[in-house]
Amino acid sequence: MAAGLEDHHHIIKQLFEDGKTHAEISNTLRQLGIKRSSEMSVRRFCIQHQLRRKRHVSDAELETAVLSSIHKTGPTYGRKFMTGYLSSVGVKAGESRVGRILREVHQPYYELRCQGARNLNPVPYHAEYMGHKLHLDQNEKLGMFGVTHVLAIDGFSSKIVAVSTMPVKNNLIIYEEVYRKAVANNGLWDQIRVDHGREFYLTLYMQEKLSQHRHNINRLPYVQTTSSKNLRVERIWPEVNNRVNYPVKQALVHLLDQELLDMQDSITKFCVSNLACQVSEIGLGRVVQSWNAHRIPGRGIPNELAASSCATRIPTELLPNAAEAAHMYEEELGSSLTWVSAFGSDPFLSEQDRSHAEHVFGERFPDMSVLFETVVNNDYRMFQEALLYLLSVSGRHAR
Repeated sequence: MAAGLEDHHHIIKQLFEDGKTHAEISNTLRQLGIKRSSEMSVRRFCIQHQLRRKRHVSDAELETAVLSSIHKTGPTYGRKFMTGYLSSVGVKAGESRVGRILREVHQPYYELRCQGARNLNPVPYHAEYMGHKLHLDQNEKLGMFGVTHVLAIDGFSSKIVAVSTMPVKNNLIIYEEVYRKAVANNGLWDQIRVDHGREFYLTLYMQEKLSQHRHNINRLPYVQTTSSKNLRVERIWPEVNNRVNYPVKQALVHLLDQELLDMQDSITKFCVSNLACQVSEIGLGRVVQSWNAHRIPGRGIPNELAASSCATRIPTELLPNAAEAAHMYEEELGSSLTWVSAFGSDPFLSEQDRSHAEHVFGERFPDMSVLFETVVNNDYRMFQEALLYLLSVSGRHAR
């Protein structure tokens, strides 16, 4: 009986990978007018073609996992992103099951997602292979509070290969934590794409220095365009803004409106940036996990598409650390870089003072992830309380 389904192998495989049960696959095939597609025939076909699920997660287990994940990620994760997040933490389930449970377990969040749904304008884009194009960009939606995100994404697979959160965008940090990390872990890209920001100068300098080691040396080693044309990475920022930046920003703006924060004060700026960076970094990490593990319609899962890495690997000695690279840049080009970018003034005279203040703060707020999880679920009280307490503790130890 299963042999009669051979002509429809791709349909059955796709339905199976989408998490459909044998009965659901059978029903779909019948609706398509495909004969001899009983549930038993579908089951035999799946066995013959080794379409087996790694481990079935019961509805009760999946509901528990989804509820826990909603608490960690907030209201904006729909079925695709939530499926990606669950997959990244080891819970494998189909999108249809995850979507059904999302609708059932938290109706208000489901309705919010429906109201906020938007269509995206498709733009032609081409990257031939993993390692063809690497897109870098910065996000300063929380810039007024001393938080800047920078990430790198592979153009072919759409995998986010490196990310960093810093108080102020800085050449040395971007090179060390984004470009150098991406190349060390994945190999050398043929081409880097960035906007015209000066914060990428050190990265572009090193990409030029390494250009003869690339897989295809006939391409330009880097291209600078307007941000609107750096499309692969621009697609990510709305996801980050909705799931991380806007909730944190709303909590901070609320304190400004109540005149509980003085962002003209240098110590206040330092403390706000310090806490906001730590909290938003947790949320950004979860977005990256989920993005890399979610299925992009018509393309696949970024983690799987990037499994082969770049075609060219280079020895680590060709990747100097940020300080060494900055010295090379300044000596060769005769230009200077800003080595340390500060947001506000560090209130601590010594590491002992800093360590003591961190210990006092940590006794009351030991887990930064809890601060993010409450903020992203529209409860700002704990995060605001933690920030005001940090200001108080820092003030007692300030110079």
